[in-house]
Amino acid sequence: MNVQTSQRSGPALAPGAPASALLAGKKALIMGVADKHSIAWGIAQAMHAQGASLAFTYLEEPRGRIEKNVRELVSTLGKPEESLLFPCDVTDDSAIESLFGNIAGRWKGLDALAHCIAFADRDDLNRPFSQVSRRGYKLAMEISAYSLNAVARAAAPLMAAQGGGSIFTLTYNAVEKAVPGYSAMAAAKAALEVGVRYLAVELGPSKVRVNTISAGPVRTLSASAVKGISALRRWTEEVAPLHENITIEDVGNTAVYLASDLSRMVTGNTIFVDSGAHVLAAQVGAIEHRSEPGG
Repeated sequence: MNVQTSQRSGPALAPGAPASALLAGKKALIMGVADKHSIAWGIAQAMHAQGASLAFTYLEEPRGRIEKNVRELVSTLGKPEESLLFPCDVTDDSAIESLFGNIAGRWKGLDALAHCIAFADRDDLNRPFSQVSRRGYKLAMEISAYSLNAVARAAAPLMAAQGGGSIFTLTYNAVEKAVPGYSAMAAAKAALEVGVRYLAVELGPSKVRVNTISAGPVRTLSASAVKGISALRRWTEEVAPLHENITIEDVGNTAVYLASDLSRMVTGNTIFVDSGAHVLAAQVGAIEHRSEPGG
């Protein structure tokens, strides 16, 4: 198999990265780090280890908790002063414009964008889907789905100007199958996946790839609001083909592939990182436990 790699020149290799790093010279924006358990942080660590220069966003809030968390995490990377940090509220178009204007001023281009942003009111996650509030439905859609459109629109010119790039986001396998406790977020993820396919088609001529990673259940800050997350993790260990729960590092490794030139002909896809759970029918749980007393 012949692997074609980009001939574009870029900035120096990130400190501490091996000479053969897959993301040597690439510049990546990570959106959605909340704490050390965030999938976005697993992505950031993996991309940094493979030579990428990183920029991060954080949501400004009165207590500044998220900004503090992000700055502390970035300080653990080699030469953290070389990483860029910017505030961004994805519900505010002017904030998005300012973010990408700053990136263009500092880097003159962008190779990869990790969109790891999702939000729904806890009440609307926990109530039946038929009872989701109008306001809660709109909020989940705006932050979790439309924000991909908004940031892709701003990022695409920076990528196209240097020959292309990679945009990827995060989804969950609750779109084609109903998952109790996911409610309002399931609708938002459905819209997000549709957005990935349409953006892939529209941005493809500029060599900008758009994909999504469908991760299995991970214990993160956002996942803590979903009822039954522990049961889903137990089920994954017991029944999924690989019989093991995934980690943020597993998702990070897939993100490295999507950001690298190895995936230069991959776009419009949903890539499952879930121990193979997505291939199983719901009945497998009953089959696996048929030998239990009373089964």
